[in-house]
Amino acid sequence: MLRFPGHGHGHRQPDIVIGPLDLSARVDEALAVQAVAFGLGADEVAVRRQIVLRHMTYPGARALGAITHDGSLAGFVYGMPNDRTHWWSTVVEPYLRAQGHDEWLDDSFVITELHVHPRYQNRGIGRALITIITDSASEPRSILSAIDTDSPARGLYHSLGYQDLARQVLFPSAPKPYAVMGAPLPLRRRQDML
Repeated sequence: MLRFPGHGHGHRQPDIVIGPLDLSARVDEALAVQAVAFGLGADEVAVRRQIVLRHMTYPGARALGAITHDGSLAGFVYGMPNDRTHWWSTVVEPYLRAQGHDEWLDDSFVITELHVHPRYQNRGIGRALITIITDSASEPRSILSAIDTDSPARGLYHSLGYQDLARQVLFPSAPKPYAVMGAPLPLRRRQDML
């Protein structure tokens, strides 16, 4: 487990602890964080609930949570060893193949979701979540997808060593294009982290 000391303006905020998360048991709380962080409506949350519960039955799927002093979830990450037969892989494979990168779908740990509640962002929690979950991966590399804009999330991924493997990837029903990114493991670390 990793503790993040609380800090704030004029008064100390309680610590946040990062550790294993039973995502199936706390799926609604996790999706509430994702809804706020990602701007999801109730219908999208209902669809994602079924997806998360299905993903957590896959071999090697695991999750971490950032837990506040009162036991609530400030953020979470989950992922699993990638499988070319999974829906995400079937969508991104033609884009990766066109760029000469489809080998990244093999022997990779995929970061399926990573979200931190806006109230707790910019504290290094997202960086710690993704670094810790990939540290326990047996695969030599990690892949993920992120909305293809110049965003803090993409900045974080680039700082960890993720490179763009394919851009302007279109997922069915997603209003914005995504970038598929990959990084060798272990992820790059800042000198002052961990």
